Amino acid sequence: MLRLILAITGKPGLFKIISHGNRMLLVEELTTGKRTPVHARDKVVSLGDIAMYTEGDDKPLGEILDLVYAHQNGDKIDVKSLDNDGLRAKFGEILADYDRDRVYPSDIKKLFSWYNILLDAGYTKFTEEPEAEEEAAEEA
Repeated sequence: MLRLILAITGKPGLFKIISHGNRMLLVEELTTGKRTPVHARDKVVSLGDIAMYTEGDDKPLGEILDLVYAHQNGDKIDVKSLDNDGLRAKFGEILADYDRDRVYPSDIKKLFSWYNILLDAGYTKFTEEPEAEEEAAEEA
């Protein structure tokens, strides 16, 4: 699911891939539904490819978003009301073993903002079930 959701450098919000062509993608903004082309020169990152540093192995973004959802009972996070210490404290409640030296408050703020955008777009499950992945691989 997160493999189809993109963050694009220089553009606020998150985008869903609609189709792709020669050296470009057609994406739709999750909150407004506005479609726009993304060219090869734009820096695009799939949320499915992002992980965060922990004291052990890196943790995929989908797993972290599921932890945030469970911690918040499906409610949004008021990101603007949290200062840097508040962001770190809140994230520490959710993921106690995150690497405090390599995960910056700006990373946490972006994570919480993305979580809110995904909730507004109707997403409540952020990791795929293993059976769904196996069925998709068999169909391909």
